[in-house]
Amino acid sequence: MKKYVMPAMVAAAVMTGAPALAADIAPVYKAPPAPAAVNPWNVAIGGAVMTDYNFRGISQSDRGPSAGAYFEGQFKASEAVTFYAAVAGISVDLATNPTVEMDYYGGVRLTYDKLTWDFGFWYYHYPKEGIDGVAFDTDFWEVYGKLSWAATDALTLGVAVYYADDWLKTGASGTYLSGTLKYVMTPSTAPVGAYVSGEIAHYWLGTQTVALPESDLPDYTYWNAGIGFTYKALTLDLRYHDTNLSKEECSVLSGNVSGFNAAGVPTSKWCGEAYIAKLSFDTTLADLK
Repeated sequence: MKKYVMPAMVAAAVMTGAPALAADIAPVYKAPPAPAAVNPWNVAIGGAVMTDYNFRGISQSDRGPSAGAYFEGQFKASEAVTFYAAVAGISVDLATNPTVEMDYYGGVRLTYDKLTWDFGFWYYHYPKEGIDGVAFDTDFWEVYGKLSWAATDALTLGVAVYYADDWLKTGASGTYLSGTLKYVMTPSTAPVGAYVSGEIAHYWLGTQTVALPESDLPDYTYWNAGIGFTYKALTLDLRYHDTNLSKEECSVLSGNVSGFNAAGVPTSKWCGEAYIAKLSFDTTLADLK
């Protein structure tokens, strides 16, 4: 009987150790890590220098250079909804001599497939306005709605409307309707991008009531077209601007007097054709990480 003891012991040891050995070499399955939390907050920043600050066809810098910057806080409530609020400052040279133009605006952007809606409120503030010691106040607000459609990867079409109840504190309403087109000529993978774009718009202005006699402000059409080049966060834009305003009508809207016509009526050069170069940068804090 003894001759069977060792084989039996060995067999028992092998049988006993087999499960432990199998457990040692079996693969260990771990639960996948939880997805990283996406921060819904972001900040967009940007700035620009330009040879002329043109706002809807009218120079805001007396046909001279200007610079500006903006800071925009963003909250992404969902994939389709982003709320934003921003402040911007731009150097100006206007008839009422403000130190700067400060813009405060906010709203919501909605995206669905290739469509983007943007609804918001904009306030234009011109601090320390005055002419020959007489204080002025031309601050005003607008509400706006914009819609853009990415028709293709290269072509984007847009339409926008802005409405002011008291344009430049004249008592006149102002409705600005704009159509835009942008075509990107280079693939998204190109290190340097290029695009062409344009806008055509019409401004309907009401009756000014701050001066007697009351009078209707001139409506006008504005258009621009240009080409741009992009590199990372930088954009160089070269653009032509013009309106159908006469020099006399331009003086009425801008308050600028650059000369006089044969009848002695003030005229302004701020609304005619302009060729403007603009270098800007736009990015977000998330993109900088």
